[in-house]
Amino acid sequence: MSWPVVKLSDVAELINGDRSSNYPSGEEIVEEGILFLSTKNIVENKIDLSQKNFITKEKFNSLGRGKLLKNDLIITLRGTLGSCCIFNTEFDTGFINAQMMIIRCKDEVFNRYLHYYLTSLRVNCEFQRANTGSAVPQLTGRQLAELEIPLPLLDEQKRIAAILDKADAIRRKRQQAIQLADDFLRSVFLDIFGDPVTNPKGFKKAAITELSDVITGYAFKSAEYVQDSENSVRLCRGANTLTGYFEWKDTAYWDRGKLKGIENYIINSGDVILAMDRPWISSGLKVCIFPENQRTTYLVQRVARIRPKQTIYTDYLYSCILSSAFEKHCCPTETTVPHISPVELKNFEVLVPDKKLVQKYHDVVFKVRSSMLAMEKSLLEANSAFNSLSQKAFAGEI
Repeated sequence: MSWPVVKLSDVAELINGDRSSNYPSGEEIVEEGILFLSTKNIVENKIDLSQKNFITKEKFNSLGRGKLLKNDLIITLRGTLGSCCIFNTEFDTGFINAQMMIIRCKDEVFNRYLHYYLTSLRVNCEFQRANTGSAVPQLTGRQLAELEIPLPLLDEQKRIAAILDKADAIRRKRQQAIQLADDFLRSVFLDIFGDPVTNPKGFKKAAITELSDVITGYAFKSAEYVQDSENSVRLCRGANTLTGYFEWKDTAYWDRGKLKGIENYIINSGDVILAMDRPWISSGLKVCIFPENQRTTYLVQRVARIRPKQTIYTDYLYSCILSSAFEKHCCPTETTVPHISPVELKNFEVLVPDKKLVQKYHDVVFKVRSSMLAMEKSLLEANSAFNSLSQKAFAGEI
């Protein structure tokens, strides 16, 4: 099916955040008022308000650009390129920082259709290619304005969005099922070991490095990434490390011929993998256990690998990282993106209980994990089905 192809700037108004000298400074952030969004509030293409900042109504009224209306799209220009969400919170308006852009749809385009297109695998690849190559990945307003959009009639856009809504709901239910299983294991952990913060059972404490080897990844140069082939290995980045599972939709690869001297960065099954940048999102902490029977994968910088010295400690250490004690210990630095430092991670103290208790916990987790593996497989299939359906939808094949 042949649809008109238009530029994004033809069907939407693109609005930058206010970059003037009147831009809100740190001391102008208040506890209540008008919502002030930053890139940390866009997670997995949804609005995440677990951390909220506000500016006063007076300050908001004094600003020029960057003011949100209900159902506007918001897209990130720096950091995680092209993360996109719809502004449909309980707040009637808000303000974006200068690292994002508002996309305000004109009458001929349906915002949910455009949202699905902007978050599709195809467009994500375009954004990666369009990256300016600076130290912090970024897009420009001009690159967005020139982005081409297939545009069927409005009713057809709504029909496609409704189909993708249903497919998206299925994969989110899979994610919720995994989260419930994680919550159950967290309650078992507390029952056996007690709260790591208060340590009611009086266990000895030691740095996590006493029970594991901790490293952060290698600085693979993005300019030297290669296409996937028999001669490449997979790279695990922060974008691939989510809350309890890995997402390989946006995957980078490295030439096997360039691995000499960096063999220590390979990831083994049972390794605990932690994203160090933007570690906490609305669905939890971005940490996973690397599963069995995976292709050769190497660790990239700003991602940590926690390798237990004994295999029975894998599930225990994973749960320690997920505990409130770890969140209390870490104070993510507010640079371009919130960040956990390697020093903080290595200095994190864990309880050192009797091995019999660790074995008991491991046995419970082993039983539950067989069900979780089926859930994770189902999630991967749901993600794959969604991506395939999305590709067909924008090609006019559904």
